[in-house]
Amino acid sequence: MAVQLEQEVVAKEPLLNMKKYLTYLLVFVSMISFSQETISDLLKKYNKHSVPYISVQELAMPKTEAIILDARELKEFNTSHIKNAINVGYDFFDINSIRNIISNKETTIVVYCSVGIRSETIAEKIINLGYKNVFNLYGGIFEWKNNNFPLYNSSSELTDEVHTFSKEWSPWLTKGIKVYE
Repeated sequence: MAVQLEQEVVAKEPLLNMKKYLTYLLVFVSMISFSQETISDLLKKYNKHSVPYISVQELAMPKTEAIILDARELKEFNTSHIKNAINVGYDFFDINSIRNIISNKETTIVVYCSVGIRSETIAEKIINLGYKNVFNLYGGIFEWKNNNFPLYNSSSELTDEVHTFSKEWSPWLTKGIKVYE
């Protein structure tokens, strides 16, 4: 009886090894295909394109006057943010706070997040309030840092750290110091 059980286990071993191999292969292929997507691919995949984009280069121009809203969570904002940005969050976004911050509905507003997905949702809500000049920052804070524009921490000091939301999103940040927690 013991010999028969041993033979069955040995016979199943190659099958178990094959399943492990296929699982590892599937994970590896998924990681490669996910990491080969560009920010442009992500925005095409996840956004509705209901809010016009503004490029990081255009926002960085001295003549561009806009109120900049950060649609990331506070821990992300405290790690780093664009100078003078106002954190409005995402999970606990309060649409009424926009009325308090920006009374003129003609004001240019730029909303950003990590890559531009969460910011589209927040920008849509602001547009639905009747604001006329609302833009989504193309590529978000990742694209900002990838183009060597300055970021500031919660103490208003220059920093290279960027909160990447998660390890899965971090491949799209190619410059700076990645922070996950």
